[in-house]
Amino acid sequence: MKLNFSSPRVAAALKDAPLTIRRAFYKQAALLAGNLHHASLRAKKYDESNDIWQARVNRDWRFYFVIVDDAYVILDVIPHPK
Repeated sequence: MKLNFSSPRVAAALKDAPLTIRRAFYKQAALLAGNLHHASLRAKKYDESNDIWQARVNRDWRFYFVIVDDAYVILDVIPHPK
C-alpha cells in the first residue's frame, strides 16, 4: 500500500511536533505501509461511519487515516486525548 501524508494539516502537525515524535511517526507509517495489523501500530477503526482509522505513534501520540483505493491517507497526527 502507498502512504499519502501530504495534506497541509499533517504537514503542520508534524512541523509542530517534537523531533522524536516525527521520527516515530515516519517509522510507524512505514510499518503501516507494510502491514495494517502490525502489533506496534495497534490500528483500529476510530469512526466507523466515516471509515477513519487510528494508529499509535507512541504511548502518547496517535495518527488518523483513511484507506482510499491502494493508499493510506493520513489525516492528522495529535497527542493522545486521554
